Amino acid sequence: MINSDFTVLQDSSNDGQGDTVSLGMSVGELDDSGEGKGKKKRGRPGKQGGASKKARKSPVDKGGRRQNGVAHQNGEGAEAGTLFEVVKQGKSAMQCVIDDWIESYKQDRDLALLDLINFFIHCSGCKGTVRIEMFRNMQNAEIIRKMTEEFDEDSGDYPLTMAGPQWKKFRYNFCEFIIVLIRQCQYSIIYDEYMMDTVISLLTGLSDSQVRAFRHTSTLAAMKLMTALVNVALNLSINQDNTQRQYETERNKVAGKRANEKLELLLQKRKELQENQDEIENMMNSIFKGIFVHRYRDAIAEIRAICIEEIGVWMKLYSDAFLNDSYLKYVGWTLHDRQGEVRLKCLKALQTLYTNRELFPKLELFTNRFKDRIVSMTLDKEYDVAVEAIRLVTLILHDSEDALSNEDCENVYHLVYSAHRPVAVAAGEFLHRKLFSRHDPQAEEALAKRRGRNSPNGNLIRMLVLFFLESELHEHAAYLVDSLWDSSQDLLKDWDCMVELLLEDPVQGEEVMGDRHESALIELMVCTIRQAAEAHPPVGRGTGKRVLTAKEKKTQIDDKNKLTEQLIVALPMLLSKYQTDAEKVANLLHIPQFFDLEVYSSGRMEKHLDALLKQTRVVVEKHTEPEVLEACSKTYSILCSEEYTIMNRVDIARSQLIDELTDRFSHSVEDLLQEGDEADDDDIYNVLSTLKKLTAFHNAHDLTKWDLFKNCYRLLKMGIEQGSMPEQIAVQALQCSHYSILWQLVKITEGSPSKDDLVALRRVVKSFLAVCQQCLSNVNTPVKEQAFMLLCDLLMIFSHQLVSGSREALQPLIFNPDTTLQNELLTFVLDHVFIDQDDESQSMEGDEEDEANKIEALHKRRNLLAAFSKLVIFDIVDMAAAADIFKQYMKYYNDYGDIIKETLSKARQMDKIQCAKTLVLSLQQLFNELVQDQGPNLDRTSSHVSGIKELARRFALTFGLDQIKTREAVATLHKDGIEFAFKFPNPKGPEFPPPSLAFLEVLCEFSSKLLRQDKKTVHSYLEKFMTEYMMERREDVWLPLIAYRNSLLTGGDDDRLSVTTGSTTSKASTVRSKRGRPAQQKKRPDEESVEGSWVMRNDSLQTPGGLHTPQLTSTVLRENPRQAAEHIPDQDSSEPGSEPDFMHNPQMQMSWLDQQQKMDEVNRKERGGMNYMKSRSGGVRQQVRGLMEDDAEPIFEDVMMSSRGQLEDMNEDFEDTMVIDLPPSRNRRERAELRPDFFDSTAIMEDDSGFGMQMF
Repeated sequence: MINSDFTVLQDSSNDGQGDTVSLGMSVGELDDSGEGKGKKKRGRPGKQGGASKKARKSPVDKGGRRQNGVAHQNGEGAEAGTLFEVVKQGKSAMQCVIDDWIESYKQDRDLALLDLINFFIHCSGCKGTVRIEMFRNMQNAEIIRKMTEEFDEDSGDYPLTMAGPQWKKFRYNFCEFIIVLIRQCQYSIIYDEYMMDTVISLLTGLSDSQVRAFRHTSTLAAMKLMTALVNVALNLSINQDNTQRQYETERNKVAGKRANEKLELLLQKRKELQENQDEIENMMNSIFKGIFVHRYRDAIAEIRAICIEEIGVWMKLYSDAFLNDSYLKYVGWTLHDRQGEVRLKCLKALQTLYTNRELFPKLELFTNRFKDRIVSMTLDKEYDVAVEAIRLVTLILHDSEDALSNEDCENVYHLVYSAHRPVAVAAGEFLHRKLFSRHDPQAEEALAKRRGRNSPNGNLIRMLVLFFLESELHEHAAYLVDSLWDSSQDLLKDWDCMVELLLEDPVQGEEVMGDRHESALIELMVCTIRQAAEAHPPVGRGTGKRVLTAKEKKTQIDDKNKLTEQLIVALPMLLSKYQTDAEKVANLLHIPQFFDLEVYSSGRMEKHLDALLKQTRVVVEKHTEPEVLEACSKTYSILCSEEYTIMNRVDIARSQLIDELTDRFSHSVEDLLQEGDEADDDDIYNVLSTLKKLTAFHNAHDLTKWDLFKNCYRLLKMGIEQGSMPEQIAVQALQCSHYSILWQLVKITEGSPSKDDLVALRRVVKSFLAVCQQCLSNVNTPVKEQAFMLLCDLLMIFSHQLVSGSREALQPLIFNPDTTLQNELLTFVLDHVFIDQDDESQSMEGDEEDEANKIEALHKRRNLLAAFSKLVIFDIVDMAAAADIFKQYMKYYNDYGDIIKETLSKARQMDKIQCAKTLVLSLQQLFNELVQDQGPNLDRTSSHVSGIKELARRFALTFGLDQIKTREAVATLHKDGIEFAFKFPNPKGPEFPPPSLAFLEVLCEFSSKLLRQDKKTVHSYLEKFMTEYMMERREDVWLPLIAYRNSLLTGGDDDRLSVTTGSTTSKASTVRSKRGRPAQQKKRPDEESVEGSWVMRNDSLQTPGGLHTPQLTSTVLRENPRQAAEHIPDQDSSEPGSEPDFMHNPQMQMSWLDQQQKMDEVNRKERGGMNYMKSRSGGVRQQVRGLMEDDAEPIFEDVMMSSRGQLEDMNEDFEDTMVIDLPPSRNRRERAELRPDFFDSTAIMEDDSGFGMQMF
């Protein structure tokens, strides 16, 4: 046992003293002579190559290595063969490297130890080298401090953390070096009271360093050193036991045969072994108390993980000494570590202990103390940790079934339904161990002789069914089967036993299986068949189908043959027994798709095929449930595959069935149409039941030769004309007609269609689209929803994309929805998708499955929205229609946020500018709705206004960080917003703000997305709508305008160079950069002149003419006056940037910013000319000064207040209005807490912004 009273080696660097070693030689404390500042070479002292097997010469050899070694320590030479380089390269056998070092140690201990010390220093990534003078005259604390000063701080990487195979191998070689070093020195050198004391003292000091690299490397070295010492101690303990046994044997001999000399030798050997054992225990105690106790709770997770990993090794190797509560407590405490890496090491360390059942008695107290924590870790947020925790719990269960309570087991049971497969498989192993393992060998041997329901698996299958039924929180049989697949394959593949349990009557004394148990067993059996035939996990587990190995492929083929042989005969009997039970039949009809269908012909089993077809036809006759009919249709489709020889036989049976159904459908439709409103329930049922069956078959089979569209269209027309058609018949007729059109399109696309064929199909599609459009106004919601979905699908199919891929011949089949149809589709979405939750709750009040119905209704609404969104992003419906969708983004974020965001993203990819116009249109619609509700005088602090601003902020975030790409789109958005704000004048008079002026406050959210030069351009465009009166107003009603102007001025007040890049000279740039901006409080001499220029300017782009711009009035080079004049529009013509031009001219959209900048340039010239003419009376000096300052701030003068105090007051009162970059709002913080979306946005789009939901 380790002596706990051993004095720990301490680093007394805090009080200025060096390391003191209790068993080592004392070293005097001397000051560094300063040689450490000289040139240092990294070399291994006293050795010419780490891989050489030659021993060092005597230290007294004047011409030998000693001289070189001393020179190396003084930094006068360099050698590539240091221990660090040898271990790093890994080209030499570690045994040879250690043998060389031992030989050098025997010749000169100091030089050899110095080499070892530098090895640890260099392995830490330190570029410094400890010299012989430092080693002899400085204490460890001073050496470490010196090496810390020479550490390379440019990079945080060091060998143990560097990536790449070379450094991964170095770590392995580093650990191996320490293990081999102790193993080779275990018989003599480690007991010389010098080498080990020096190394342990150095590692203790390094492990206490503030430098992470020193601490990490020394801790790893110390822990591996401790592991090596544990091996030595274990060998000593074994030798002691052997010696003691030999001594006892010799002493028990009779006096005449006893060898006293041998007894004395054995006593001496035992004493020597005991002394060595004490020495080793002292060393281990020093490492444990000096390093482990401090580092197992280090701030670095990697260091903590090293400590826990190694203490697990010690407990396993030397359980007598370490496997007790004094050491186990460190592992137990660290189970609560905040880093998953450390928790993982704890669990793996414990697994190695619990694997050995002989050690479980020593772990009993630990198990009782930390069992709850281990069980709770099965729900760890780190999946790797959860898997290892489940495996550890399984080992505890294996060692002692009484150690875990029923509650503990139940916490693990439900994890078999986890979406993360490794967690589920580990839980499946636990479940198998708990429920399906047999522990009675005699009972197992007796049961093994039985077969079928009386076999060993009979009771286990019943137990599995019972477990599945009692798992009330989960109903995923496929997940349960997949979890148990690796551990319970023999049980899950016993299909004979399952069939017998379903078909045979129970024997005397056996409990009869109930209906629920039979349904559960059938579902489990089908899942096991699928797992065996497909050989991959169910949907939701794994990243997709992986390539099977040769062994797995062979197993898959064998399993498929086995299940085919066993179930080909049994399946018709099972269908016959359960033909009236829809749930059971629907599951059983999935089995044929996993058969090897060649067996029917190769095995001469056509009679079983006929039996299957007969039973399938009976099922079709007896059922109208969609899931049953779909299963029957799919079964016929699989059996009719052209690759199998049984195709003709199945095709005849299918044709006979369809003939009968079609004939019955035609007669029942005629009867229903003749009777009209007088039709009774039997007539309706006959039509509906037959139509359901034909629709289900039409989905998977081409039934166009039976011309089902004609009768379906007649039913729909009658329903529209008379308004009395039952909704289920209308829904089924719509769906069947849709399938008929699709099959006709398939025929045309696969062949060479004639013009008549195209005309006929176009006529059919056109008439059906008209019927669907009329059905949108039906009183029955299911009919409207079905018509809407079919309209969206057909418009997608028969859109402009139909002719892509060299299919121009299909051009006549393209249909583009007119404005009326687009409006009806949009109205349907607004009425049936964006509905309040309160209305939905009231409609479902009193329903027992209220929550399930809500989820189903939400899923249906999401499909409706996704169908319409497809039309928008594929440019089938005008993008402007999406404005009504985008404006619902915040209100319905939980339900449809992912779909709306994806629609917005795709729309921007299609047309950035049109998308921006749509966004601002959606904000305008919300603003108008708010004005209608609250009147023109909006409360700017109300939640409704804040909601619109928050929506605008979210829209602004979608533009991303690349302002260059979105430049034109953002500018267009501001242009439309400005025009909307000033569109209608106030009826009270021009002194009152326009009714929509408050919209500018919403527009502020997009100002940060403008480039600096574009802010000036937009600001100039804003000024065209403003009057002089507006610029002077500071009342509350004008605050949106003030806030918006300030948002455009923020970051946009840089010089003209940013606007006219490339038109300036370097000299002008230099002059411009030296001029500072005038102080705000300084009154400009020509301020009145500049303000007066606003009065003379019209709202249009027309600028005053007749004034000649003076030359050299700015450091910016002006345009040619003739070129500038070309940009001045005529007074009678519409302005180039007007709305008509912008809407109908794509080129105008892309050049709006350029147009505005050029026109702004002209305005500045004219304003400069006016100022020049007005300032001539004031003298030349004042004139030039005014011109220069006017150029310095050409736009901002009218924004500045006449009084600095008023500006400060306004900033204090309306700080929120002025600031654009607001802190995160409560809505933004709550966004991360929104519940995840459990549905995908249908098969049409993949949401990149969806929430990833973890189970734990």
